[in-house]
Amino acid sequence: MIKKFIKYLMNGESSSRSILNATFLVATFGLFSRFLGLIRDRILASKFGAGDTLDIYYAAFKIPDLIFNLLILGALSAAFIPVFTSLISQEKERDAWKLVNKMMSLAGIVLILIIGIIFIFTPVLISWIVFGFEPEKQVSAVALTRIILISPLLLGFSGILGGILNSYKKFFFYSLAPIFYNIGIIIGVIFFVEVFGIKGLAYGVVLGAFLHLLIQLPEVIRCGFKFKLDFNFKDSNLKKVLMLMIPRTMGLAVVQVNFLIVTILASTLDSGSLAVFNLANNIQSVPLGLFGISFAIVAFPTLTCSWAQNKKSEFIANFSSVFEKILFFIIPTSVVFIVLRAQLVRIILGSGRFDWQDTILTFQALGVFSLSLFAQSLIPLLARAFYAIHNTKIPFLVGLFSEAVNLILALILIKEYQLIGLVWSFSIATIINMILLLIILRKKVGNLGEKSIIEKTWKVITASVSMVIGIQTTKYLMAFLLENLNLSIFDYSINMYTFLGVLSQTAVSLVSGLILFYLASRIMKIEELNYFVNLIKVKFFRIFKK
Repeated sequence: MIKKFIKYLMNGESSSRSILNATFLVATFGLFSRFLGLIRDRILASKFGAGDTLDIYYAAFKIPDLIFNLLILGALSAAFIPVFTSLISQEKERDAWKLVNKMMSLAGIVLILIIGIIFIFTPVLISWIVFGFEPEKQVSAVALTRIILISPLLLGFSGILGGILNSYKKFFFYSLAPIFYNIGIIIGVIFFVEVFGIKGLAYGVVLGAFLHLLIQLPEVIRCGFKFKLDFNFKDSNLKKVLMLMIPRTMGLAVVQVNFLIVTILASTLDSGSLAVFNLANNIQSVPLGLFGISFAIVAFPTLTCSWAQNKKSEFIANFSSVFEKILFFIIPTSVVFIVLRAQLVRIILGSGRFDWQDTILTFQALGVFSLSLFAQSLIPLLARAFYAIHNTKIPFLVGLFSEAVNLILALILIKEYQLIGLVWSFSIATIINMILLLIILRKKVGNLGEKSIIEKTWKVITASVSMVIGIQTTKYLMAFLLENLNLSIFDYSINMYTFLGVLSQTAVSLVSGLILFYLASRIMKIEELNYFVNLIKVKFFRIFKK
């Protein structure tokens, strides 16, 4: 049965004509990857708590993440995929594969050179980034950073392979890669730490990056990839990629500098503040990855092809359709995160050394993050819409402005609200970013189907309100029952102070809320509900009848 399901998914990805179908594939594996990510965070929180060790661990990611995001992610999302996709659509596959070899050769040279330089100057850079850390914490952060520096090289090559699969609309192994990345990190937490101490966390990251690369390689080879070093960089397609990636890289630089600023400011706060920020961000990133990024990734090749073929109406139709679908999923999810934030944090992270004070600070941060989740989820689509029309300057300029707002607000709010002030500044700036991108895209492209978007958004908000009523009512009812019935299983008490008690309250409340949301959506005839229900039937039920 499992083999049949996997075969169906692999065959379905190449033949699927629907963005929603392809997104379902990416989101299905994305869900499992995010689930593993939550398990990873639970193990980390349980083992170390929101304290010095996790502060060091998350701080050690900043420089390697900066390298990857600036040199690889920018080139892929804004430049390589559109150019590679365009060559394939024009049946110039020979030129496309030449471009791949040149990209990988150039990426290898640049990454090795930069990583080598940063390796030497890591102590200085870390002392700047987390100057608020104690000297011992800085030394440990340097050691972990130097190990994790290997991962951008591996993820760089893997990212190019993923870009190839993305362009061919082959999302199966592309979607598996993050799962194996998390598996590598979990292995590091569980096994490597016992052998290497805190450095085991870094070795787990390197293992995850290697697995991320390895899982995609066979499928890329089947697409026709044959790697050959090519140092002849005088190529018009490569030049086009480099020219397109410059504004995108600058835009990403703004975002990454912002995260560095958050790290710098968090290092001056109480121990564990940086850990709490990252843990809360990781939880709210689950729906962001499932819906916002998944839809944007799958829609990108389609938007690019539509624009390249001068099919403007098709471009607008696809964009508005994906925009509406993202909101259909993300608005109720945000509501769930807000009304059940304490329960979710306690279920996901509440064990071992992660105490109640850590829980309070984390669910407060999660609640504020959730207010901007709709904007965070729409920005990837909006940005890719600009990339599809070969305009990378606007996302950069808008990002520059919004991150300036973020920094100003952070410096003001941190004095009064500490860590939560950082989260508020992030959320406000993100919403500003999304609104500006939408307004400018409207001016560039024309009518984006906003009348339909507004109408459907209000329907989803109304359905979400009914869900809030169901969740809140059930939540308090369950709390009352659990406190007064004295339930137990195998001498394990089920009340609001135990894992099973909180899990029961959350599950029952969530189900009741979802039922009301479903009924309200049916009554208001929200089309996205039918798409989702039909997709579930096709992907899960029909397959097992064959």
